Amino acid sequence: MSVKKKLWNIFGPIITAGLLVFIAFFAANQFVSVNKATEKRAAVSLSSNVYKGSVIKSAALKDGYVPFFGSSELSRMDPFHPASMAQKYHRNYRPFLLGNPGTQSLSHLMQMQGMKSQIKNKKVVFIISPQWFTKQGQVPQAYNFYNSPIGTIKWIKSATNSSMTRYTAKRILAMNVSGNSGAIHQSLENLADGKKVTAMQKMQLNMSESGLTAEDKLFSAFVSGKNEAKISRDQAKLPKQYDFAKLTKTANHLAAQQSNDNPFGISNSFFKKRLAKGHKLEKLEGSQTEINYLQSPEYADFELILAQFAKWHVDPIFVITPVNQKWVQYTGLSDEMYQKADQKIKYQLSSQGFNHVVDLSADGGKKYFMEDTIHLGWNGWLAMNQKVAPFLEQKQAQPKYQIQSRFISNQWQQAE
Repeated sequence: MSVKKKLWNIFGPIITAGLLVFIAFFAANQFVSVNKATEKRAAVSLSSNVYKGSVIKSAALKDGYVPFFGSSELSRMDPFHPASMAQKYHRNYRPFLLGNPGTQSLSHLMQMQGMKSQIKNKKVVFIISPQWFTKQGQVPQAYNFYNSPIGTIKWIKSATNSSMTRYTAKRILAMNVSGNSGAIHQSLENLADGKKVTAMQKMQLNMSESGLTAEDKLFSAFVSGKNEAKISRDQAKLPKQYDFAKLTKTANHLAAQQSNDNPFGISNSFFKKRLAKGHKLEKLEGSQTEINYLQSPEYADFELILAQFAKWHVDPIFVITPVNQKWVQYTGLSDEMYQKADQKIKYQLSSQGFNHVVDLSADGGKKYFMEDTIHLGWNGWLAMNQKVAPFLEQKQAQPKYQIQSRFISNQWQQAE
């Protein structure tokens, strides 16, 4: 093999990648910009591309949108959903919804890396589902689907050797992400072993990040407006002026109409589509007696979120969600276990200085509180809004955090 051919085999892929990055950057910077209309659509779109990217999120948060981290509950949109209420009553904040079924602490940790300058010293809302805290914790398939390579690269580039860094790298490697490049994987292995990222790896990471950012910007305008249209329609059902008594009356009225043909007091459409077909409901009776949310790697993953918030001086309010009480009784889920998991989560928060917590875990039996078996709706959203809105709109004292590495230990993960 000639010397020229050998050199091309070594440097050819790098040169080609560099040219492609340049072309993508040129196209993105010349023809694409994130405008207000795109931000508004993206904020409620729950798009996986928006979640994994950074361009739209960064632009929207600069314009005053507030991140609402969560999972599947964010998609349960009715007139009382936080996004609907904030728009209807002209709050001085607008929620930017970040979450879908399967997104948990580890997913959120990576995707928020591209938002550092926008959430540093700012407020955020973080909705916690005790259902995250299963024996397995984060499901690798879900993590892969929502994997944010841009966020992972940014995290790698800012990482320093510590117990938190080593643990995080090991957890990401355990997800077996198929889309991570060789440089990302190799860098994570180095960090997991307490080693530095090499100069060559840094160069490859920078090139990958540039290409991914250009791609993110290039496709940023293609965001569905379906949820935006639904929120606009839903607002017509709300009172013209904010009045909690009138809102509650409206919620009760709508819920009574929409949950009147099933024994659980949940959405009729959910019951028909998800439970009533075939013999699914019969099979679920008594099916959750063995479920335990007290022992889970999710407690350590959640600690990584808390450590990141503390490092960036983020002031979060946490919302802990309930389970429909009638569903608890039907499936045999232990209410005692659920409340112990709630106490464990709250202890992890309060002992480190995270004092803004909306604990709804015991409210699953309240009338018209749950849209389905595990998700807030109607009065549930109202209860959450009543606590979250004042937190976001009023000045809060600067929090003082005391992050403790014991919360990533296996001992804490397994503690009951």
